[in-house]
Amino acid sequence: MDYTKAPRLFQLQKVVRYTRMYGFRRTLIKVLAQVHMKRTYRDLPMSTQTLAEKQIVGLIGCGNYAFSNIAYYLRKHFGNVIGACMDVDPNRAASLATHYRIPLHTTNADVLIQHPYVRIVYIASNHSSHAEYAIAALRAGKSVYIEKPHVVTEDQLHRLSYEAERSPGRVYLGFNRPGSRFGQRMLKTLLAESGAGMYTWFVAGHAIDPDHWYFQPQEGGRILGNLCHWTDFVLRLAGSNPFPVELRPTRAHQSDCYVAVTYTFPDGTIAVIAFSAKGHTFEGVSEAFHGHRGNCLVAMKDYKTLTIEQVQRKMVFRSVFRDHGHARNITAAFRNVHDSLTYDKAAELQHMRNTAWLFLNTKRALEENRILTISTYQPSAEATESRPTDRATYAGA
Repeated sequence: MDYTKAPRLFQLQKVVRYTRMYGFRRTLIKVLAQVHMKRTYRDLPMSTQTLAEKQIVGLIGCGNYAFSNIAYYLRKHFGNVIGACMDVDPNRAASLATHYRIPLHTTNADVLIQHPYVRIVYIASNHSSHAEYAIAALRAGKSVYIEKPHVVTEDQLHRLSYEAERSPGRVYLGFNRPGSRFGQRMLKTLLAESGAGMYTWFVAGHAIDPDHWYFQPQEGGRILGNLCHWTDFVLRLAGSNPFPVELRPTRAHQSDCYVAVTYTFPDGTIAVIAFSAKGHTFEGVSEAFHGHRGNCLVAMKDYKTLTIEQVQRKMVFRSVFRDHGHARNITAAFRNVHDSLTYDKAAELQHMRNTAWLFLNTKRALEENRILTISTYQPSAEATESRPTDRATYAGA
């Protein structure tokens, strides 16, 4: 929904409600992001390749999310560490650069990726380009933070895995919810119990127009654009040996809205994700989680309340503001690269493959409307024998 075109009263109500949900500063940056998306320049501001040594971040894709989350949290926690930003729309690149005092803005990804000061590239462009930019950056020896989804096809998954294995760069993924305060507590508490678990996610997402770019064939639709957040969380709850897993879809006429998927894991763990987008949600995405494992019951609503019951012990946690984990996830990647902290490459790349394999097959199960049983991702023998061709395409950042 374009809030800049909404009635003034609606806009005021939205700002007041969001201030209560996120605080004044977060609400302000969300408002400024709406303005940013429509800013145009008669003459673009000056751009320079002269960066400060501390400006080790390159940002690809200068849309709403990059403006209101990635750039916001990096500057809030580390100062002016973004040295370059890129978007295929020169106005968006210039607007983000102006607001965040970024010296280099461009429409050419290679200029950013090849800059000697850039060590980590944050990628928040359109979905089908995520893997392509990441592959190019990894080939240049850079680390990458890839917003969800990190791939939209099995071919991209193979080529990204290939480059990630060989590159000295590190790979970080934009699945923020496990890093939120409530997400961390949920995972720690449930995984400490023994036996199989039973989990349900109910998600009410934004209603978006049929001509939205999410629905372009190459972008992966809402399963890869939205549902992957919760398939990733379910995978983490399934423990260290989640495959083979059975995927059982439930749908009517659409394959990526008003759907439910049941996952059955080898130890008997069952997880259900239900996704609806039937109308406008005034407070944004609404999500509720219920989990039961061992002697533990967990219930979470919109990252505002979390209840944990363990036999006679009951704990209720409340958050003044919603915390979806964006700040921790975004800043942890920068800190890890900047400070050369420990990085378990084998474990991180295995999760990168597994979570992609799960959401790609979730999409397939819903599109084909049939039950699938999938094992751990393995690239085809033909693909393994030779280096993948360079198929990078930079359209639509």
